[in-house]
Amino acid sequence: MIQRLGILLVFMVILGCTRGEDILSPGENQTGITTDEIRIGSSLALGGHAGYLGTHMLHGAMAYINHINETGGIHGRKINLIALDDGYDPARCLYNTQQLIAEHGVFSLFCYVGTPTTVRIIPLVNEAKIPLLGMLTGANRLREPFNRFLINSRASYYQEISAAVDLMVKKYQFDRVAVFYQYDEYGLDGLRGAEIALKQYDLIPVAKGTYVRGTIDVETGLEQIAASKAQAVVMIGTYDSCARFIQLARIQQFAPLFYNVSFVGSKELARRLGPLGEGVLVTQVVPPPHALEDGMALPGVKDYMEMLKRYYPSSLPSFVGLEGYINAKILVRGLELSGRELTRKKFINAIESIHEFDLGIQNPLSFARDDHQGLDRVYFTQIKQGRLVLFP
Repeated sequence: MIQRLGILLVFMVILGCTRGEDILSPGENQTGITTDEIRIGSSLALGGHAGYLGTHMLHGAMAYINHINETGGIHGRKINLIALDDGYDPARCLYNTQQLIAEHGVFSLFCYVGTPTTVRIIPLVNEAKIPLLGMLTGANRLREPFNRFLINSRASYYQEISAAVDLMVKKYQFDRVAVFYQYDEYGLDGLRGAEIALKQYDLIPVAKGTYVRGTIDVETGLEQIAASKAQAVVMIGTYDSCARFIQLARIQQFAPLFYNVSFVGSKELARRLGPLGEGVLVTQVVPPPHALEDGMALPGVKDYMEMLKRYYPSSLPSFVGLEGYINAKILVRGLELSGRELTRKKFINAIESIHEFDLGIQNPLSFARDDHQGLDRVYFTQIKQGRLVLFP
């Protein structure tokens, strides 16, 4: 009897000294949860050649998170977002993510920017069994094979490029399409998407041109593409390199239809191009972040503009910022549905239960057990007199 009592006391001491998160199974992990806080981590470009993207993404997300925190939080807890700058560098993103998981002990990862950076951390996500929600990338690697820890809000690059190629072939009757791409995971994913889309029409790229990430050394790629006499160019890059390519092409009197995917950072692209940007097409995965031609804004867009003005008055509305804002709304909805006894497993289950959720953008959000991409719609915009307007 005494021996049994001793064993019981030892067990109770061990149990009392062990945090709740440690006695749960990995799927029930409560890391990053306290009585009054939910710790979330983000690694994104806040400086360097992709700094515009990360900064606007963060401002959009934090505008909504600040609003939620000021109105009482979620089930009595406030969201604490720890954001680290990776400069759009995969190695720095990997290091930041290790710090967020091991040192900061975050509950979830959130709002990562870029394909090469995000793809680099997939093994860490799998090992830690930590959710990653709302990535500014449409890469197929984050969709196939299916991964329950990866939660995408936006349409894929394959969907964007397929819609653009349909436009080129069906509307404009083009049969000479070239691809200019960043030579890394992002660009190669876009190239593959273009090849798949063109194959539907028994076409292949008439030329391919590349550049190295973090540079604007586009001359060789431009020379290869211009020599092909392409009628349209699918561009898979960032705003600085794509702007440089278009500027040099215009100077050389090479004037195909220039098309960019959403990651380019369209507002910054338009600003850098000035008058040379007239007619450039960009696909988007969210609606315009401003009032439409009738002077009215979608309810979700109006809320975004008001909250951004309140919390970040010097930051102008942007497509990237609106995407960050929508990511934050999805994060909050998942946390609300998870209840007070929050765990990572409950959070993922809650996300998967969201169906036809109204974000106020006339594009309902839906997930499923085997579908972790919430939105599918692609929008066309065109640069007109320095502004991005819906097209056609």
